[in-house]
Amino acid sequence: MRLILFLILLMPAGLLAQQTADILIRNGKIIDGTGNSWFYGDVAIRNGKIIAVGKLTQYTAPKVIDAKQQIVAPGFIDVHGHIEGGIFDQPTTENYIYDGVTTVVTGNCGGSASNLKRFFYRVDSLHPSINVASLVGHNTVREQVMKRENRLPTADEQRKMDSLVEQAMKEGAVGLSTGLIYIPGAFANTAEVVSLAKAASRHNGIYASHIRNEENSAIEAINEAIQVGKEANIPVQISHFKIGGRSNWGKSNITLGLVEQARKEGWDVTIDQYPYTASSTNLGVRLPEWALAGGQDSVKARLHNPAIRAQIKKEMLEQLGRYKFKNYSYAVVANYSADSNYNGKSITEINKLMGRKSKASYEAETIMDMIEKGGAQMVYHSMNEEDVKYIMKYPFCMAGADAGVPVPGKGMPHPRGYGTNARILGRYVRDAKVISIEEAIRRMTSLAAQKFQLKDRGLLKEGMAADIVIFDEQTVNDKATFEQPHQYSVGFQYVLVNGQLVVEDGKHNKNRPGKALLGPATL
Repeated sequence: MRLILFLILLMPAGLLAQQTADILIRNGKIIDGTGNSWFYGDVAIRNGKIIAVGKLTQYTAPKVIDAKQQIVAPGFIDVHGHIEGGIFDQPTTENYIYDGVTTVVTGNCGGSASNLKRFFYRVDSLHPSINVASLVGHNTVREQVMKRENRLPTADEQRKMDSLVEQAMKEGAVGLSTGLIYIPGAFANTAEVVSLAKAASRHNGIYASHIRNEENSAIEAINEAIQVGKEANIPVQISHFKIGGRSNWGKSNITLGLVEQARKEGWDVTIDQYPYTASSTNLGVRLPEWALAGGQDSVKARLHNPAIRAQIKKEMLEQLGRYKFKNYSYAVVANYSADSNYNGKSITEINKLMGRKSKASYEAETIMDMIEKGGAQMVYHSMNEEDVKYIMKYPFCMAGADAGVPVPGKGMPHPRGYGTNARILGRYVRDAKVISIEEAIRRMTSLAAQKFQLKDRGLLKEGMAADIVIFDEQTVNDKATFEQPHQYSVGFQYVLVNGQLVVEDGKHNKNRPGKALLGPATL
């Protein structure tokens, strides 16, 4: 026994303290998600968790990754997704994974799975490559109770909607979302939304809103979102914060000032953004809200009535004038099921193809004809680069692609679905130096995790889930463009989700270790 003790005392101290990890990342330029400066170090991972960060000379592992002084950061959290359908068709979610995203919050803009318990079960059964959290959508709930009727709810209908929100929160929703520009949510008043937000607030959820207007009436719409937060005592997230319409360019200091003032007064109001000067939504938003009530048959009936059609066109052209656009050349088709030849073309170009005169009034007719045939997904080039940069500088602005899981080669979708995070890191951090890399990563990780209450995500810290990205800050870039959107981002050499490698040496290995992340009511 004395001999054994003597031999142990003679052993090097490093061997005595040696520990084993499953994966060991060495020689990284670590940005831990807090916003603090980078430092050189290592990360040890075991059983899907981070077990140590720092100079880890005492650790060994069967899998060692040499980061080669590239950035090692927490996996990015996209706070604004629409992946309810696409994730089940394409569970490897390459568009997100190649952009460094390891978690997506879906159910935004008022649209979510109608049964979140079943949705989360399907996610966990499928095991996608990313983690998935979800909000419960106001439009989804309203349609379940009131269909697409243009009226306020009765007291009984309000109680039913409140109950559906409460149930969704108990099933794992992280909060309530609204899309007050969309049908049927556009028919709701503020009181209806406040009541639903109170139901979410009772279970510690948040309120995420695609506000009622992001253009000429943006000030009123932002104030409404803040009012909901105050009356329901609930944290507010204003989705894809922007200011659209040529007449509004340069007013982001005013709109963002409303958010800053609310925070100074003690209200938890934050925002998210995609780094582009174009938005993307359906063609129907060009029509007045009242014209879209009911189903597609009701819309067609209105468009076939000469007097009603004339009124619709009148209001469309008035809207165009308020935005100070001469025509609809800013509106480009992303996907038109009725005729894929229109994909990638503007309404002005399509109008000419139809043999019509190059006037806004004829282009409005073209829009109505396309809506009769089922409508289209659009890209709207209606924003200003200086406003994008100004909003991005705001310290409580997160990243959200506002995307689904696109089918490669199908349609001409907005490039944000492929390149949001890489574009921020390449174009705005490295090239334009709008914000620092540490700040950008804080927004994409710990700020997002804190807001959406993803308790074990967003930091490189002992005990946290091992969602990790390793990328080259000099080569990271978005490749997707409006002309050629189906291109993955580059620069991400390794991506780990729940401690498992999904990207190795820049290639997706088809691994699917993702899972559903449930909200605060289930904890």
